Amino acid sequence: MSDIIKLLPDSVANQIAAGEVIQRPASVVKELTENAVDAGATEISVVIRDAGRTLVQVIDNGCGMSETDARLSFERHATSKISSADDLFTITTKGFRGEALASIAAVSMTELRTRREEDEAGTLVEINNSRVTRQEPCSCAAGSVFSVRNLFFNVPARRKFLKSDTTEFRHIITEFQRVSLAHPEIRFNLTHNDQEIYRLPAGNQRQRIVGLFGKHYNQNLVSVETSTSIVTVSGFAGKPENARRSAGEQFFFVNNRFIRHPYLHRAVLEAYQGLLPPDTLPAYFIYMTADPATIDVNIHPTKTEVKFEDERSVWQIMLASVREALGRFNVVPSLDFGPEGAVEIPVIMGNTPPPPLPQIEVDHTFNPFEGTEYQRPETKWKWEAERNTPRNWESLFTITARSGAEGREKQAGAGHDSYEGGGQGEEGRAADGISSAGQRRFFQVKNRYIMCPVISGIMMIDQRRAHERVLYERYLTSLGDGPRPAQVSLFPVEAELNPGDMVIIEEISDQLRMLGFDIKTGKEGTVTITGHPADSRNASPLSMLETIIAEYKHSMGDPSIGARERVALSMARASAIQYGTPLTHTEMEELFDMLFACAMPNYSPTGKTVMNIITLEELDRRFS
Repeated sequence: MSDIIKLLPDSVANQIAAGEVIQRPASVVKELTENAVDAGATEISVVIRDAGRTLVQVIDNGCGMSETDARLSFERHATSKISSADDLFTITTKGFRGEALASIAAVSMTELRTRREEDEAGTLVEINNSRVTRQEPCSCAAGSVFSVRNLFFNVPARRKFLKSDTTEFRHIITEFQRVSLAHPEIRFNLTHNDQEIYRLPAGNQRQRIVGLFGKHYNQNLVSVETSTSIVTVSGFAGKPENARRSAGEQFFFVNNRFIRHPYLHRAVLEAYQGLLPPDTLPAYFIYMTADPATIDVNIHPTKTEVKFEDERSVWQIMLASVREALGRFNVVPSLDFGPEGAVEIPVIMGNTPPPPLPQIEVDHTFNPFEGTEYQRPETKWKWEAERNTPRNWESLFTITARSGAEGREKQAGAGHDSYEGGGQGEEGRAADGISSAGQRRFFQVKNRYIMCPVISGIMMIDQRRAHERVLYERYLTSLGDGPRPAQVSLFPVEAELNPGDMVIIEEISDQLRMLGFDIKTGKEGTVTITGHPADSRNASPLSMLETIIAEYKHSMGDPSIGARERVALSMARASAIQYGTPLTHTEMEELFDMLFACAMPNYSPTGKTVMNIITLEELDRRFS
């Protein structure tokens, strides 16, 4: 039998490696911009066409390369960052594997123009599908220009699974933000389809954050500063009132390298304990500096995960740093020891004798029950019995409302645990949750749950999840039937959004118009809201739009949800009634009827339980 083990050709090996390193156009942007940073560039420009499918170009004014280095840089494991295994424990650069350029050249048409400052002419290298097609001198500025065209042209399966242009461009923006946040001292530019998205001058960390995410961030950040022998922590944490429902503005950096670290993320959330609204995340931009020998960055191909030598200590330092910052800027509630409203205590100087105590006369013979009905023995027992017996207790749980006969018939036909036996007399109607006047009983608990009696026990309904289910199915229908009525704003609302949010607005603009929004986009990331859905309970169109964007980002992680369903879900979660909202009996009854008219009343659009029934048997066990 012949041998079956064979060595793969370099081109195939490079394509396999590209599957780990180059996942989408954003990966090319990450690798090339990090190489530009390592080259000592002070200005980096990123040019994108068609969300990176047609062109990804990175221009820098770094050190450049010689003719030999330019050709050798595209070979696998060719790097200038390390020379021995010991260097892995003292890494201070972005890249070190030597796989990025080889992987990019294996799945694209790549061109490099580079020149060192001391050279008179530069070098042009063209590589298609890992094969060098041209290498010659050229005229170019000092630095490097990488042009990556037709990404995945030779791997159709990979290209077919790329998302829409708006989705891919949002990933590019994310990678661009991570690199530019790590290096505020470098000037960055981003252009997409000849439209300038970012122009970030060199500055400090706060200026870079404001340049990326908007001017409103300048007032919403508190400084974090801690220095220890293990790690130095600096940066900014967002105020709790500005927390958002989706992730996306949480950044960790170690030695100017962006990392993901769920363990430290929990430490930051622990510092905000008791301060955040439900289901929200704070923004934070945390920069850590540590000895390179105490961290391991060689645990993931994309170099976005690191391992600390003493993670428990770093966790404690992170928790204490953020908590101390929130307390220092009066974000955490504290006791007020100010003089306002305080009792003035007189100061006695020297040997001055204290003033005499006030004299209080007490009548020890006073009887407060003298002359009352309670004093007479023949009525005392009767008063005690009446005091301990609740009077008309049914009225505590009966709220007047319209008749629910139509809703009962609907629920009986739906097959749910509903109101049946309406004509069984007073006893049957009381057990059925219907008062003697034919009215259904509903009452609210903590302005969060709606409770009502049913045949088998007590039904508990989560009011927000129920409203989400109702709105979700309503908006899904609207997206297929036609535009919903819009309420024109007397005073249009204008807001400034970051480029990532603007991309989402452009992506779902048609769906927003179908749902009743009238939004006009302007220059420099400004939008004007001139109309919003007429049936929305949210009084602030801007708040509703921000929630829709946040929910849309959050739902993008689920590939089972289509674009239409994602918009309907985002709109439903943005418009649903909040916990803590008091409801009238009529509102509770209408929500009950609309919920059971839905196709799936038992679960919210996100799959959470909407209702629960406490059976009579369970109630009996509690009193046994």
